Amino acid sequence: MIGSLGSLPSVPLAPDATPVEEMNRLRAAIGGGPRLVVKRDDTIGFAFGGNKVRKMRLVAGDALRSGADTLITCGGIQSNHARVTAATAAKLGLRCVLVANGVRPERPTANALLDALVGAQVRYVSSRDEREPEMARAADESRAAGSRPYVIPIGASTPLGAAAFVLAVAELLSQIDPPDVILHSTSSGGTQAGLVAGCAVAGVKTRVIGISADETSASLTAQVRTILTGLGPLAGLGPDAFAAAQVIVDDRFVGEGYGIPTEASRHALELTARTEALFLDPTYTAKAMAGLIALVQAGTFKADETVLFWHTGGQVGLFA
Repeated sequence: MIGSLGSLPSVPLAPDATPVEEMNRLRAAIGGGPRLVVKRDDTIGFAFGGNKVRKMRLVAGDALRSGADTLITCGGIQSNHARVTAATAAKLGLRCVLVANGVRPERPTANALLDALVGAQVRYVSSRDEREPEMARAADESRAAGSRPYVIPIGASTPLGAAAFVLAVAELLSQIDPPDVILHSTSSGGTQAGLVAGCAVAGVKTRVIGISADETSASLTAQVRTILTGLGPLAGLGPDAFAAAQVIVDDRFVGEGYGIPTEASRHALELTARTEALFLDPTYTAKAMAGLIALVQAGTFKADETVLFWHTGGQVGLFA
């Protein structure tokens, strides 16, 4: 089913499959509706887990194949992707440079604390627009010093990073029958592109719904489609292999912006913890769960459907 993707270079950061669990108490608390289950990538046993670990298995494998000795990436100060990249570099004995937009914290907490603990060098810039140029400068300086840098775009949301979620869909379908819906948090588009492609490759009719954490539906949809175009050839298919695949992005739960909780996301975070002992994060998964709750209560899904919430991790953000 996964074709050439199964032979991509990979680093076994956390090789075990993540569990799928029922969310019966949450379902009852929101008034019933479809069967609710959760795919728990928050339980991945490397660097506090999350969807970025899946991506880094392949991205780090490609970095090692290319002979890299330094990983360079970017994100916000509390970036989950930056944390996993830094931890991967430490695990593999590589150097790591992170470009973070924001002000250097006086006392690092949460992901920023973990970045420091694993020895990443962090460069601070004032805006998102400055991150890519600063990564390019860091790479140039690294090469000038005789090192071999490997630059990873934001979120590892590239065709290679997305390929990890084509493999993840195969993992899921070895555990349960195809759900009617997969709902998850989407931001840079890689996870969603992989889930969409994975369902298409598997020939299942599962609808993939991305709940935006920041960008508009139009912007994120375009980004997902760009990644899908690159993912086709990587899977041994043509660039238009996934052109007909449906991409659904719902941006109604962003609120005032990235990383700013809403009343609905706070409620979702607390309710999920109290009913399922399942911990979400304020930036991504709490907004996605707010979307799931709203859609269920609006009658969007049929009572006999199965809706799977893909927990993409990020709970370290609770301690920021």
